[in-house]
This record gives sequence, structure tokens and C-alpha cells, in this order.
Amino acid sequence: MIITHIDIYTLNVPYAKPLKIAIGELDGAENVAIKITTDTGLVGWGEASPCPYIVGDTQQTNYQTAQQLAKLVVGKDPLAIEARMTEIKGYIVNESSIRSAFDMALYDIAAKAANMPLYQFLGGTLEGRILRTDLTIGMQDSVEQTMKAAQAILDQGFDAIKMKVGRPGLADVAHVAAVREMAGADIAIKVDSNQGWDYPTAVANINAMKSLNLEYSEQPLAVWDFDNLARLRDKVDLPICADESVFDDKDALKLIKAGAADYLNIKLGKSGGVHTALKINAIAEAAGCKCMIGCFGESRLALGVAAHLAAAKPNIFFLDLDSAYDFMADPVIGGMTYDETVGGLIYLTDEPGHGAVFDESALGNRVSVS
Repeated sequence: MIITHIDIYTLNVPYAKPLKIAIGELDGAENVAIKITTDTGLVGWGEASPCPYIVGDTQQTNYQTAQQLAKLVVGKDPLAIEARMTEIKGYIVNESSIRSAFDMALYDIAAKAANMPLYQFLGGTLEGRILRTDLTIGMQDSVEQTMKAAQAILDQGFDAIKMKVGRPGLADVAHVAAVREMAGADIAIKVDSNQGWDYPTAVANINAMKSLNLEYSEQPLAVWDFDNLARLRDKVDLPICADESVFDDKDALKLIKAGAADYLNIKLGKSGGVHTALKINAIAEAAGCKCMIGCFGESRLALGVAAHLAAAKPNIFFLDLDSAYDFMADPVIGGMTYDETVGGLIYLTDEPGHGAVFDESALGNRVSVS
């Protein structure tokens, strides 16, 4: 089997409402879709969701880089994933979002060639596994707005809420306390600072929220500040989850050796795809450290790949795969679906591969490389 040609598209979908976090604001998905076609007729789809203030890329840079990567792999065996991803990473060490799109498409083809759903191809089973995501509240201007957003999530039947925090001083405490009082004791609440606190502020906030029964504090400090992450973990009585600090397996190893995190957040857009995500999870599992799997602004297609990975690897315990809930339109046919009555419940298909394709009429600019 060889790759005959690769089609590269832009994908733009507005959000129902902007998502504000400590380091930026998004009002829509500006993504890139990849379609890899082989001489056997098998086709694989992948998606990049660039995030400039975390990954350092944009739709424009992804679209241009994709054309170079396509030239690199056309005419080669798509089933040799190790070789293809080594070539791709060797060509460009950054731009992990677009590398992940190629990775997804290659795994889609490989699982289809094996006639297996992706979770099975990765060694997993759905037996006894319930996949359920939280839903995120972005940073709101007032406690009343935060409570309104939380009530909407509770009304949909979600059992977990992720709250974006990172406000100055102790301003976050009132927001989180209000949601806890509204949600009751049985709803999981996680807080994500997106690097918005410094060490003293993180200590003060986490201690002030001690009675609120939180699940973890995600990326409370700057991406580079491993030393203070370790200090914070020793200082407070709340698990610390690293997100922006862990892109690949080498970051995972450094964080664990530094004692800087209880949990690691895998995002395919940071790791460059499934190939490296598997390595991150293996390192974490060997160290007794559970993982979560998160997202940027992906559609159901890329979220589905992440869900297949989570289904295959039980050490990926927390799911934050909610970005498609904010889409004003759904450009995906097939694949992962959300339950319409139980908030956050995810279903995977048993079709070979990840099971999803893009509606090409919903895609934008296109270039083909052969």
C-alpha cells in the first residue's frame, strides 16, 4: 500500500459563544483537515486544531506546513506509522497540531486495513467502559454569569464541570464556591488556570478552595515552572494536573521525575497525535500517574480519535472532550457521538478506523498534493 495523494482543507466553524481563558479567547474553530488516499482505495481523515498561545501555530501555518509534510510522505507506505511519524517529526519539531492530523489519518487507514475500530486496533475494548466528558465553563465576568453557565450544564445532565480560572488575587474563589453550592456534592468540579496564577496565588487559591471538594487543579503555574509545580504539589492538599507543561513523552518523564504532577493531560494537538500520546500514557502508567485527555477546538472527528485512545487505555481516566458542543454547525459525518439525553456520555462506532469523515461541502480552501 502506498499513499497516492493528500488533500488539505481549511475548516472554519463559529462557536455558539466565545471561550475565555486566562491566556486568550476563542470565538470559533479555525482548523485544518487532512484526507490521505491510498492506492488500495482506503482513505484516512485527520484534523488539526491550532492554538497559537499554547502550541504556537495558526490555521495559516498549519495549512502551509501540511503541504510540505504531504510531499514528504506521498508515495510511501501509510501502514509504517513509526517510520512516517519519525519522518514528519524529523522534518519539523514544532507544529504539533498539524502533525497530529497526519497521525490521525495514518491510524485511521491502519485500523481500516486491519478491519478494526481504532480502539480495538490500539489494543482496547469497550466492554465495561463508559466514556463521559465534562463540560467547560469559560471565565465569566461575574459570579452570576458563572452560575448561569453552570446551571445550563447541570440541566443537560453532566456529572462533571471544568471551570476556567486564573483571575487576579482570590477572585476565583467566589466563582468556584457558587458552582459547588449550586451543583451539590455529587458533581465533579475541576479548575483549570491555564498558567494564570503564580506560586503564591496558586497556594492561596487552592487553600481557600479546600472545602469545595475539587478533583484537581490543572496547570496552575507557567508552563516552564517545574520547580514551583513540585513545590505546590507538596504544599497543597489537591492533585496537580499538568497540561501545557507536557507536550511529549520527554516532558512527561521530566515532570514525573521532578515530582511536579499527579496527573498528565494528553492532547493530541500537543503530542503530535496518537503515536506520541501512547508513549506519554505508558510513562505515566509506569509511574502510577493517571492521565486525562483534553482538546483545543476540534470537531467530533478529532475528538473521536481521542475517545478511541481513551477507550483503549484505561489509564486515561479523565475525559475533557467537549469542544464540539460549542460548534454552531457540525461538519462531521459518522464517528463519535454525544448522547442527546445524558450530558457528556460518548458513544463510539464499531466501524473500521475512527469511523468519521468530513462533509467536504462544509470545508473551505483545498490543495491536493500527489
